[in-house]
Amino acid sequence: MQDQPKPNATQPRIARVAKGKRPQYFSDPAIDKLLWITLTLCEELSVTRDRLDTVERLLDKRRVIAVNDIEQYEPDAKTEALREQRRADYIDRVLRAVSAELEELTGRGAASMEEAVAAVES
Repeated sequence: MQDQPKPNATQPRIARVAKGKRPQYFSDPAIDKLLWITLTLCEELSVTRDRLDTVERLLDKRRVIAVNDIEQYEPDAKTEALREQRRADYIDRVLRAVSAELEELTGRGAASMEEAVAAVES
């Protein structure tokens, strides 16, 4: 087992947890917690999907890759656009219930991802 490097006393320490009270959007705090858990899991899954996409693209080109290849990969504009669209579609599916509630309240058609998030934040 390697010894862990000792932290440099001159480096600022970043808190692992945000300080202060979290905003509450729903009357039941349990719903807020469930929403934060869901969104955190969505974020993790989205990053995992991007990394898997990177691995697939690199394997398609090279057949053999190293971990460093994944870390240094820079998607081209077309790939980034595809990933952004996939993320937006994914978030729309995850937040479908919020979008449906917003539609009922406003009488408008299905909300975009941005509108659904704004509704939750207001």
